[in-house]
Formats: sequence, structure tokens, C-alpha cells
Amino acid sequence: MEPIESSYYYHIYNRGNDKQNLFLEADNYFHFLNLMKKHLVPVSKIFCYCLLKNHFHLLLRINDDAENPSRNLSNLFNAYTKAINKRYNRTGNLFQRPFKRKIITDDTYLRELVVYIHLNPETHNLTDDFTMYPYSSYNTFFQKTQQI
Repeated sequence: MEPIESSYYYHIYNRGNDKQNLFLEADNYFHFLNLMKKHLVPVSKIFCYCLLKNHFHLLLRINDDAENPSRNLSNLFNAYTKAINKRYNRTGNLFQRPFKRKIITDDTYLRELVVYIHLNPETHNLTDDFTMYPYSSYNTFFQKTQQI
């Protein structure tokens, strides 16, 4: 798999190992968001995100000066896995490996991806109104400041 490079947009996504849930209660979503802030903000702009029960989608723009952003993503996933394993007395991988990534080089696809990410809660029948889904960047997307 190609390394993540600086100065590009990436669609980062993954799901639970064996399709299991990644987020078991509300606190889990907030913990993941806090870990995103800790591990991803130093190397990227978090353009948008959506966290669902058994998978997630992130749209990041990797900073021009980012050194090895893949390591930051790996640290995020490892820290979250350790926290979930400890809290729920479980062992092993939480996420499928490796995490998926797609480089975005087309502006039209970038716009379509923002819509796709935000519509995910409706697509997966988690809500009737994606604008009300609490674990998505939709409500902060149009702000000019960092999402997280």
C-alpha cells in the first residue's frame, strides 16, 4: 500500500474487525474524537468525518510539512483499541488491517465525498435525518475553524 503523502486530501476509512462494532456507547465516540484531535491535528486538517457503529470515514488534508502521517493514524487506532480492550475486558484487534485510504486529486470527487460521508448515517439507517446525527462533522462543516 502506498504511503500517505503530505499536501494531499485523503479519504481514510475502516471498520471493525470481523464487522464488529467499534463504538459501543456514546463515550466511545467522544473518546475517538479526542484521540483524533491528539493524533491527527498535528499532521492534518480534519476536513470532515462520520463515526458509525461499526465503521468510520475521515476526510483529511495532510499538512505540507507532515512527517510520516501514517504513523499518526496508526497511533490513533492503536490508542483507541487499547482503551476499548481495557474498558470492555477484551483482547486483540479492533480494526480491520490495514486501514483503507484513497488519495483525492479531483475537486468533483472531493465535493461528492463530503456529501457521501455526511449522508452515511441515513444510508445505514441510523437516523432519518443525517443533519441530526451527533457523531458527524455535518453541523460544524461550514465553520471556518478546525472541526475538532
